[in-house]
Amino acid sequence: MSTILREKTLAGGQKLQIAQGDITTEQVDAIVNAANGELAHGGGVAAAIARAAGSALEDEGDRIVAQRGPIPTGDAVATTAGRLPFEGVVHAVGPRLGQGDEERRLVAALASAFARASERGWASIAFPAVSSGIFAVPLDVCARAYVRAVREFFAVRPESSLRRVRLVLVRGPLVDLVRSELGEA
Repeated sequence: MSTILREKTLAGGQKLQIAQGDITTEQVDAIVNAANGELAHGGGVAAAIARAAGSALEDEGDRIVAQRGPIPTGDAVATTAGRLPFEGVVHAVGPRLGQGDEERRLVAALASAFARASERGWASIAFPAVSSGIFAVPLDVCARAYVRAVREFFAVRPESSLRRVRLVLVRGPLVDLVRSELGEA
């Protein structure tokens, strides 16, 4: 279980939580995986999720890509959670630095992830620092996008089944940037 660093109640009563911990041990209905378009789980959070979930997660991801082709940046798909204690894993394809308009693309990827969760009736979801690692999107851009994605999603879909969205981070400068971004609005 993570440590809640900050919690903000939004206008519709939904909660945005900023936490520090291990996303694979969260007490939520589903988690978000920081994915690439091939749904390959080579490193970072994606590899940790894949290891913990077991082969079922990767097998389903491979089937989805074989049927649909690579998942475009800004989109998300849901799969089984395998051995993880969740109802599912939502794979959000965030932008890489240099694609252009990274903040908008990151907001779109997270909004897509929240939509997949809402379509399944899930009430809570945790997401990691999408695009901030090997995709190298600047941390200040990521911090703005994370908070903006949650706020914009609930502004457009106040009836969503999602009631609690938790951003789970590890130690580092991104924690303070997100906390600051959350406090500014």
